Amino acid sequence: MRKSEIGLTALIVVFSILTTEASRSQDAFPSRTVRVVVPYPAGGGTDILARFLAEQLARKWGQSVIVENVGGAAGNIGSAEVARAAPDGHTLLVTAPGPIATNSFLYKDMPYDPSRWVPIALLTTGPYVLALRKNFEGSTVRDLIDRAKVNPGKVTAAIPGVGSVAHLATVQLEMRANIRMLHVPYRGLAPAINDIIAGHVDLMFDTPTTSLPLHRDGKIKIVATGTPERVRDLPEVPTISETGLPGYRSVTWYAMVGPPRMPVALAEKINRDVVEILGRQDIIDRVRAIQMEPVTSTRAAAAKFFAEETELWGTVIKAANIPLQ
Repeated sequence: MRKSEIGLTALIVVFSILTTEASRSQDAFPSRTVRVVVPYPAGGGTDILARFLAEQLARKWGQSVIVENVGGAAGNIGSAEVARAAPDGHTLLVTAPGPIATNSFLYKDMPYDPSRWVPIALLTTGPYVLALRKNFEGSTVRDLIDRAKVNPGKVTAAIPGVGSVAHLATVQLEMRANIRMLHVPYRGLAPAINDIIAGHVDLMFDTPTTSLPLHRDGKIKIVATGTPERVRDLPEVPTISETGLPGYRSVTWYAMVGPPRMPVALAEKINRDVVEILGRQDIIDRVRAIQMEPVTSTRAAAAKFFAEETELWGTVIKAANIPLQ
């Protein structure tokens, strides 16, 4: 046998061994504890979802799956830690929209590149709802718009965090309705909620987790939802799109992504396992109990959704001239 043939044969053997080993390593995943990083403090919606998903994955994989809260800088600190991790599936990120779709438009110095995340799964989606103080003069989106046009800059909107989805939802409403409101910033959701209950501000965008019980108790009034379709628990409440602003959308969501260069086959495996869990009726009921809707879709569908959200909120942020932090 000639030297060239021997060399070619050796390369084929080496390649076969490497391919087999890579396949075995993915088949054996996980080989040790899996770390799920939540880039926010404990106790929030992202943390609750991550912990119950980690519990289910640990049972399925027969390995420990732990959740670590690495908060700070609107999710950027924990996300940067995941971005630097080995792309072997043993470090994953479960996050709200910021580190995937909005932070790059809001922060000057990003410690990671959101476009390099490896999409694994869109986990859940949830509506944002438009809530008015209970004695607001009107009970529809059209009433709100008409009042804002007659009194430009005087209708007040609570903003529980600059750059939050609630903030961007408010800006998008102004853009589509061609109105201008007075933004009242708050350091968090609780003081904003307290002021709308007290009637000190006219409106705010919020999730049903906090607003729905208040709506049912008559302390505020939910007049519309930001979802493309009506919300299951609020069938009588129209969407903002229905009320004359077609195309309006503001939803919150949670997703799982992996570090850059994570193998596609491994990401596909984790997606299949996550989707199987989220498709079980007992899990569906648990997710709906926290006012979220489980999503059971492919990685490709998740990537498309991330791109659409990035484009939507990027456009809103640029149009609103929100200063970079």
